[in-house]
Amino acid sequence: MEDSLVHYVVFFLFLYFLTKRLLKNKGLPPSPALSLPIIGHLHLIRKPLHSTLAKLSKQHGPILFIQFGSRPVLVVSSPSAAEECFTKNDVVFANRPRLLTGKHLGYDYTTLPWAPYGDHWRNLRRVASIELLSSNRVQKYFWIRMDEVKFLILRLYRSSKGGEFQVVEMKSIFFELTLNVLMRMIAGKRYYGEGEEILEEERNFKEMVTETFELSGATNFGDFLPVLKWVGLSKIEKKLAKLKRKRDGFMQNLIEERRKLISDSCSEQNSKTMVDVLLSLQETDPEYYTDDIIRGMMQVLLSAGTDTSAGTMEWALSLLLNNPKTLVKAREEIDVEVGQSRLIEESDLGKLPYFHAITNETFRMYPAGPLLAPHESSEECTVGGFSIPRGTMLLVKIWAMQNDPGLWEKPTEFKHDRFLGPEAVKNGFTFLPFGTGRRRCPGENLAMGLIPLALGSLIQFFEWERISEEMVDMSEGNGLTMPKAQPLVAKCRPRPVMINFLTQL
Repeated sequence: MEDSLVHYVVFFLFLYFLTKRLLKNKGLPPSPALSLPIIGHLHLIRKPLHSTLAKLSKQHGPILFIQFGSRPVLVVSSPSAAEECFTKNDVVFANRPRLLTGKHLGYDYTTLPWAPYGDHWRNLRRVASIELLSSNRVQKYFWIRMDEVKFLILRLYRSSKGGEFQVVEMKSIFFELTLNVLMRMIAGKRYYGEGEEILEEERNFKEMVTETFELSGATNFGDFLPVLKWVGLSKIEKKLAKLKRKRDGFMQNLIEERRKLISDSCSEQNSKTMVDVLLSLQETDPEYYTDDIIRGMMQVLLSAGTDTSAGTMEWALSLLLNNPKTLVKAREEIDVEVGQSRLIEESDLGKLPYFHAITNETFRMYPAGPLLAPHESSEECTVGGFSIPRGTMLLVKIWAMQNDPGLWEKPTEFKHDRFLGPEAVKNGFTFLPFGTGRRRCPGENLAMGLIPLALGSLIQFFEWERISEEMVDMSEGNGLTMPKAQPLVAKCRPRPVMINFLTQL
């Protein structure tokens, strides 16, 4: 027994030093010294992932090579290296790694975020960018965003008592707002509302959305340690498969509802939901635009557009509560440019440079994706003079670059004026809130309409304060979209000058 144990130890030590020697000879980027057999550098990883990677990069440099179990990973945290990845090597890194989330929630790697680079992905990207999320299409849904923002304003106003401050939990409010907007755009239905009876369909929807974000953000070690699948330890995979069945049933019901409502007399372009648009494409090419394709696109839009936008609004309001003078100046700009006799509209946003700078500073300090969604190299390439093997997963640390003291003056401080005036022009690869390259987020138009519209309306109509003299806790929680560790709770009351207008809404 003891001899067998010694043999195993000797074998793994030999494998470890042989692997290190081979990696060194291949001209790979710097790597942490202690890479263990089988698990690689996973023993060094702590939550949140982007913070751990930032610490490793400080020790070993902005181009880092590590092993997540059996997966080689390239970690990039400098603008020059990111630019090289997404210009010279953009096609090479246009693929996605095949992770279990993509298998089950990405319809076996066929949805827009998970599909490999090729004709199918290009067509999905065209549909998303031109048919669903183009500037023209997003503008056609302007009335939905205005309607939901107005509903939120009235909800807060009616719950206030005699103009006194009320305490509100903003995380759920922002989340409900974005979900209602997306669901009405996608399928013409809303699922959250004040004082409404909770129907079975609504309850199932809420549970499904919550479970989706929980499982999408969970770490599945089976992605990096295939041996776990062999010994039956991958419980997350079973949960993902069950969630897929639940989501499929829910989304298919929405598709069938829209099918019943569509007719030649009521299919005007302005009234079309995104499902209607996809169903019209299905009529022209039913073999390609299957219900699977439609369900997949619906789920991508819903997942990518809700938690990210809601989280950004929560961070932005938190920053403003900790900087009340900035909040007052933002309100003054809105009063001057918009007035006090109407709601702020998206067409007003271009006239609000001070408020726009606040939004950009929020994106800089607390990007919705602290790490870009992972890419994977389809062939061997070079980055920063280092050799990168085929099949290497690429992680670009947006948070690290946007909070680098070498690139930004006092990056830990809320300095929105860095985005004002001539100094506002920055190299595109130091500020990437929506990613870059072929896989850049196609929903930027929608996000940059809804986020400032909702936040600006809340500033326009209400006074906001912290719930105590203590500063709002800005600690980061765990998750793919970098949520706040503590949900924002704030005090608000209607501005006296706006009450007459509020009573007429």
